[in-house]
Amino acid sequence: MRSWCRPGPIVVVGLLFWLIAAGPLRPYRQALTNGKPPQLILVLGGDVDREHLGIRLARDLNLPLVVSGGSNLEYAQWLVREVGIPLSQVQLDYRAKDTLGNFTSLVDELRLKGIQHVLLVTSEDHLPRSMAVGHVVAGSRGIRLTGISVSCANQCREEGLRKRISDFLRAWAWVATGRDLKEWAQRRWPEALSAGGGDALLPNSKVLDPAAH
Repeated sequence: MRSWCRPGPIVVVGLLFWLIAAGPLRPYRQALTNGKPPQLILVLGGDVDREHLGIRLARDLNLPLVVSGGSNLEYAQWLVREVGIPLSQVQLDYRAKDTLGNFTSLVDELRLKGIQHVLLVTSEDHLPRSMAVGHVVAGSRGIRLTGISVSCANQCREEGLRKRISDFLRAWAWVATGRDLKEWAQRRWPEALSAGGGDALLPNSKVLDPAAH
């Protein structure tokens, strides 16, 4: 009898090769292997100490700075002048409503500008969740993130595992569909979510999310 090779392993290897080399995982491979130096600093709003550090880094490294969801326009502009960098070096972006929005509102614009490596500045208690979300969203566009934490000392608030996981899943859903599951749920069940317990069911409540304060 003639023996035939089983196609299963060959198909699996071929599929993995396609996913990594030419398929949807290709941008993540590019982000992981990208050796370019940082090209931009992204500050996630929620604490002015983050903006202080981001502006100083922009000055010292001579890099463009984007502040997503930060302090009001007047204060931010004053702070930029105090540190001594031109306003043209700084972009103040107020579209994001939460941590996921910090990334989804910007990644396509950054990709079009050729940005491949971003320094991400946020508070130390917010960094694990923001990096988890950012690796998914920015990685889908081939953008590498390097996290820089800002000490929050006695003001640190430990974030629950449920919140991290739910945001992580929201990020993958956005990459797959281009939509935010939270916004979809709010449209689908507005009565339940406005009854008082809705925010507990959804990640990134504006009241609780450090990036939304």
